[in-house]
Amino acid sequence: MPVFNHDNIAFNYRDEGQGLPFIFQHGLGGDLMQPFSLFQPPAGFRMLAFDCRGHGLTVPLGDEEKISIAGFADDLLAFMDYLKIQQAVIGGISMGSAIAINFAMRFPERTLGLVLSRPAWLEGPLTRNVEVYGMMANLIRQNGAKRGLEIFKETPIYQEALRRSSDTANSMVRQFENPRIEERVAILDRIPKDQPQHRLVELKAIKVPTLVLANRQDPIHPFEYGETLTKAIPGAEFRELTAKSVSKDQHTADVQQFIADFFTRHFGTK
Repeated sequence: MPVFNHDNIAFNYRDEGQGLPFIFQHGLGGDLMQPFSLFQPPAGFRMLAFDCRGHGLTVPLGDEEKISIAGFADDLLAFMDYLKIQQAVIGGISMGSAIAINFAMRFPERTLGLVLSRPAWLEGPLTRNVEVYGMMANLIRQNGAKRGLEIFKETPIYQEALRRSSDTANSMVRQFENPRIEERVAILDRIPKDQPQHRLVELKAIKVPTLVLANRQDPIHPFEYGETLTKAIPGAEFRELTAKSVSKDQHTADVQQFIADFFTRHFGTK
């Protein structure tokens, strides 16, 4: 895949299709394959994504102080400038959703629309996520990823997640299985406790078409967060996804249908 160089880091990215640009960013510990596995751009539609700092094939880690929601939004701006994209619909999954909102608030002139899937932040971090990911980071630092995972699977936090949502439990396991997680463990510490740098009342400044997606049975991404963001952003539309623990195939089909419909109605993309 191609790379763009910014801040002494080679960012891995993917660019498919022609037409309206849609930049769709992944969640914590993921990579660009996540958004591309959920949505396929139809004709007249250009989809892009890149591996954030400390993720995927983007190397090196760089300055740890820039591992933040705002720092990732700055990288998104650099990505658009590199490709000479003046405006785009900005979207993201979980962490990517927080990045998208941060970007829209700081760079409204570059934002055509928003797609916010499974948000995990409102005004501040979700306390439970800070605790869970902080524990994971400590286990990796103290024991290494392999042994850390063995210990984590014995904790009440993991056992509870397994009971409530197998997909949530599996997503936690995948953090340990990331082949570069020991050198990138700072992302598990820094991102969950980061602040999106806005208050809910300030989201009324967003004036672009906005789609919010959320599902139940997901303690890391509370369903109520999707509802709250929808109420805070003027004219935002809300769609409920099938939980991945119920059906991954239907979850993916829902994402494809809802985003495609959103673009058809607001941007004329067929």
